[in-house]
Amino acid sequence: MSNMTAERGACAAPFLQLSNFASKVGYIPGRFCAPVPSIEGTIQCCLPCPITDWVYSEEFDVVPKAANWLNVAGMACSVSLLISYLILPLKRTNRHYLTIGLVVAVCCLQLGFIIPLAAQPDQCHDAITPNDMYSDRTCAFSGAFLLFGGFAAITWGFLRSVSIHLQICWQVVPGTKFFWASILTGLALPAAFAAAALAVTGTSYRFGETCHINHQKALDDYWVPLLGFAAVSTILQFITFGYCIKVYVKALFADDNNSTSQISSSGLPSYNSRTGSVKTVTAGQAYRRIRKVIALQWRGTVIVLIIIVNVVFLSIVFVQMDNTVTAAMQDLGKAEPWILCLVINGGDKNACLNQVKESGLVTNEATVMAVLILLSLNGIWTLLLLGRTSMIIGWIDLIRRPFARRPTDFVSVDARRFSNSPKNYEMITSPPSRSDHTPKIRETGLTSHPLTKEGADGLSPLGESPQSPSSRYASDYFSKEIEYNPGPNFGKDAEYRSPKLSFSTPRPPSSGGAMTRSRENSMTFSQRVDGWGRPFSTPREDNPASFGRPSPVRRESGARSFTPTYEWDPASTHAKPSRRQEPFGV
Repeated sequence: MSNMTAERGACAAPFLQLSNFASKVGYIPGRFCAPVPSIEGTIQCCLPCPITDWVYSEEFDVVPKAANWLNVAGMACSVSLLISYLILPLKRTNRHYLTIGLVVAVCCLQLGFIIPLAAQPDQCHDAITPNDMYSDRTCAFSGAFLLFGGFAAITWGFLRSVSIHLQICWQVVPGTKFFWASILTGLALPAAFAAAALAVTGTSYRFGETCHINHQKALDDYWVPLLGFAAVSTILQFITFGYCIKVYVKALFADDNNSTSQISSSGLPSYNSRTGSVKTVTAGQAYRRIRKVIALQWRGTVIVLIIIVNVVFLSIVFVQMDNTVTAAMQDLGKAEPWILCLVINGGDKNACLNQVKESGLVTNEATVMAVLILLSLNGIWTLLLLGRTSMIIGWIDLIRRPFARRPTDFVSVDARRFSNSPKNYEMITSPPSRSDHTPKIRETGLTSHPLTKEGADGLSPLGESPQSPSSRYASDYFSKEIEYNPGPNFGKDAEYRSPKLSFSTPRPPSSGGAMTRSRENSMTFSQRVDGWGRPFSTPREDNPASFGRPSPVRRESGARSFTPTYEWDPASTHAKPSRRQEPFGV
């Protein structure tokens, strides 16, 4: 109490005399001092630090702390999103470098509020001087992250707007050059403007425990470039949406014109060049392409607009606060009623809050609270708009993967070691030959080596397992394909071997087509063919060579009769039974 009285000097409560504070450390322009006449002459009396405790109500201190804790929740959302982008596959996250850059920028913006929450810094260097980036290290880091994160969020939003505009309006898909240009612009440009703002303007504790940019030259080196990028990004968004509406309306009218055909006076539909098929297809294709792009990009577009609105709102509020403080410093007559109220009431700020609002010395308390809360919700909005339900499914699959049983696949012969049942087999070899006329199958590159009766490596012999009839022909075919051994007849026509139970013979192209009765009657007896295209002759006594040849059975009315030679014998063939045909003229 005695120390406060000594610092007050000749000033009335609650003001402190400036001459008692000789230190030049801290943000000196942040002092609120006014000349006051006294017995000793005109002296400088200053309002105690922090100034927000005197111009705002008691509830105002709760808002910055609540905003800092909201940023902690937003940081958890943003970090979980980045971890999902890093670990989960692309089909679960649909990640993109523009989206990742925007999330990283939001994280940097949130660090500016989280660092003071963990460090609990002192806002004031002495009783009348607030700390700045040179007198407090926490202020330097929190201010740097806040400036960099805010400008980076606007920059990545601008790049995303450019990318969508190029894809929709100009049919240009950004490639590798745009990727590297975006990375360079999204990192270098915010870093350059943040460094310039820190060097020229600096940061200090203006309200709350977070350091914000000072009001001197802040409009030139930070707020104007920031608002410029935000304005261009917003204009590109509106141009893109306007183009989408134009294409949609164009496709809608084109479909209507295409559906109603125009009838001329002759009663026939007439062609109109304005509603031609080329124009209709072009409008429809453009609309479908734009609809797909919007379906993929609408989440990122909405979060960009939200961040732009929040940062622009913050910049407007800060510019208004800078103008208010500058006007109060230049014209202390506006603050005189409030100063006299504080002196008369012995430093009771609650009795003088109305004079502060009427004098217009500070920004509205509700406005400042709103901008802090909205700025702290960016991380939560990021997770809600950029997050997907497929990410939850991806995390569930990732957690369950070590505990899930892997399916057992049958791989070649090794699968037979798990069971000795003849039902579990693989068709890897051909069945044993059933006729001497069938050529033997040579073991080529399709099979590794024949197994003995005892088997190899303790496996059951393959010869005892059931075989598939079709594997014989497949093995024979591929064996001939793989085995390349040109013989003496290489380059000549291959000899045709009629398979067993085959019902066709090779015929020249001239013999193709349907067999007519006149053609059959014009043929000699030896050229007569049956219904399957095979030559035949009826057994006659004057033709001994015809004995022993099969003779077709003529169909009579009534019950059908079958000949075993031409009908399907399941014991001797694996071919599908075919419908019996009768020869002509029999």
